Amino acid sequence: MEKTKKINTSVCVTGLGYIGLPTALLLASKGFSVSGADLNPDVLERLSKPKLPKQKEKGLEELFERAKKHGNLSVSSTPTEADIHIITVPTPFKEGFLPDISYVEKAAENIAKVLKKGNLIINESTSPVGTTKKIAKLIKNLRPDLDGTLFFAYCPERVIPGNILYELENNDRAIGGIDEASSQKAVAFYKHFVKGELHIADADTAELCKLAENAYRDVSIAFANELSMICDKAGINTEKLIYLANKHPRVKILKPGTGVGGHCVATDPYFIISAFKEEAKLIAKARQVNNQKTDWCTEKIFSEINDFAKREGRKPIVALMGLSFKPDVDDLRDSPALKIAERLAENYDKDLLFISEPNLKEHKRFMLSDCETACSKADIIAFSVAHQEFKNLDIEQNKIILDFCGVFSDRNLENKL
Repeated sequence: MEKTKKINTSVCVTGLGYIGLPTALLLASKGFSVSGADLNPDVLERLSKPKLPKQKEKGLEELFERAKKHGNLSVSSTPTEADIHIITVPTPFKEGFLPDISYVEKAAENIAKVLKKGNLIINESTSPVGTTKKIAKLIKNLRPDLDGTLFFAYCPERVIPGNILYELENNDRAIGGIDEASSQKAVAFYKHFVKGELHIADADTAELCKLAENAYRDVSIAFANELSMICDKAGINTEKLIYLANKHPRVKILKPGTGVGGHCVATDPYFIISAFKEEAKLIAKARQVNNQKTDWCTEKIFSEINDFAKREGRKPIVALMGLSFKPDVDDLRDSPALKIAERLAENYDKDLLFISEPNLKEHKRFMLSDCETACSKADIIAFSVAHQEFKNLDIEQNKIILDFCGVFSDRNLENKL
């Protein structure tokens, strides 16, 4: 391993989850002295070992071993003194999809205890507009002795699971300080490790920018999902329609799927909807459409089950292909495919249900089957995630295939165009 050039700046990352840990490791690899804080004892136990368990994130294990070897990463249950503090904690929802920023506020309270003059506090957690200002006010009230000497900024991540380290380093970033001095101080920090362009805004704009990016994606997916349901009712091949429509130079319709999941696209629009109920009508409708698509896919499977049973005089064996929220990852957060699997498991004979998820070795609720076994035994095969492992499966002609996510779209187009 190459020797890391030391940077005379210390950083404390509060929240060592799927963003916090890669961020801490990337900073350590660039020569920062990094400490990490997390309240979860399981996280601390895992990070106290010399090696990480095998990760889906490319390069994460190597950076962890490198940080351990060079001694520039430490972890504890509470924040430690540092020049820069980064908050990367969850922002879940309360009842009614109202954002809960209590984790961010708690992180700020703990950070306040160890702050020094000149410190920079950066919030990277997805947050409602105005959160960074609230953090600044909270800390100023807790530490009046440091009033006027601290800097606050918001800088959301823009990453995709499976490629987090690369995107943390290479994607553009929007940086919003509560004042110009804070923005400039944050830019100077991110310049050390971000190769993408750094765009300065105010804190409120940067917060809404993060939310708008994912709401835009949600709306685009909702259009494709709604179109797929229209095509089904009209007896039109969805893949062919989208292929032809996308030949227009200013049209780019996405592939439909089973809904929307993951840590951002399925959740961030609610931050806007909750704060701007009267204005966010299209964004709210897109959320409704994407949630409806998951129910629609589930009902399609049960409809095929009932038709098969009437026709054949027996219940069919069903294979559900995929559990993760997107292709080629093991991330199940808010996964529409997982919701479909749960509905099937609750309402159908478990002995007649095969579930395949090639990116998981095991699941706490479902007995997983390999792709080939599931497909060979099933009468009905429902594809809910377009994993690479599924695309070259050799499936017998007599199987009923429900391809909700375009696993075989290229193959189908060759025959139907």
